[in-house]
Amino acid sequence: LVQAGWTALMLPLLISAMGIIVCMLISFVATNIWPVRKEADVEKALKYQLLFTALGVTAAMYPLCQWALPSEFELETVNGPGHVIKATPTDAFLCAIAGLWAGTIIGFVTEYYTSHSYNPTREVAQSAETGPATVIIYGMAL
Repeated sequence: LVQAGWTALMLPLLISAMGIIVCMLISFVATNIWPVRKEADVEKALKYQLLFTALGVTAAMYPLCQWALPSEFELETVNGPGHVIKATPTDAFLCAIAGLWAGTIIGFVTEYYTSHSYNPTREVAQSAETGPATVIIYGMAL
């Protein structure tokens, strides 16, 4: 990638900058075009923001990878000099969106298990009525 130039080396920063811009645009839409009218809608609005930001970054990342990276490049592996992997901008794009969507899914799953809006958290709270030991047992069972 060093031979490809400065733009290719700056791709991680370009992806972060592009993500910030997409997030600002989605946030503008969420606050000015579809504002939250009542407290009960805050959680739903945040979920939509997370989902639409991930979709927006996915859409914007492909042309960014095509622009910033050469049509084919080599990456050294951990096996030492001489062991290289040939890759394309599409390969880099697929790796980046795999991480993006894995993080998005982790965010949604974490919210399910920690938000009071869903049953797992409510059931742990109900088990607290019988004492702290049942909370520990029930929490570990989740």
